[in-house]
Amino acid sequence: MQLNHLNLSVQDVPATRALFETYFDFTCTDPKPNDALSVLKGPDNFVLVLMHQRFNEKGNHTYPDAFHIGFYLDSQAAVNQMHERLLQGGIPATQAPQFMRKTYGFYFSFDTFLIEVTTPVND
Repeated sequence: MQLNHLNLSVQDVPATRALFETYFDFTCTDPKPNDALSVLKGPDNFVLVLMHQRFNEKGNHTYPDAFHIGFYLDSQAAVNQMHERLLQGGIPATQAPQFMRKTYGFYFSFDTFLIEVTTPVND
């Protein structure tokens, strides 16, 4: 069994879609992209759905403080390159990469959630 789908509730669907397309190699599968819902496919066929917060029927628009999604890269150099690429693109990745719990990486906030970019560190 494999986790192959995640739905994220966001404030700005187009901006979040652009982040995933530009920096994380996702492709929009929508025939007509819009500001309400977007279906993206990752390089490994993982499906990411971005849904505008207005669809939250009970009005819950926040994730728990520790909620995050993560991307594992192949090396410390790749993590550093991604951090620099995000900064150059105007993405507020203000935390510099660092060693954390047998990994090397960083976190940054985008829209309503936290994103981790990391790589394992071998002892």
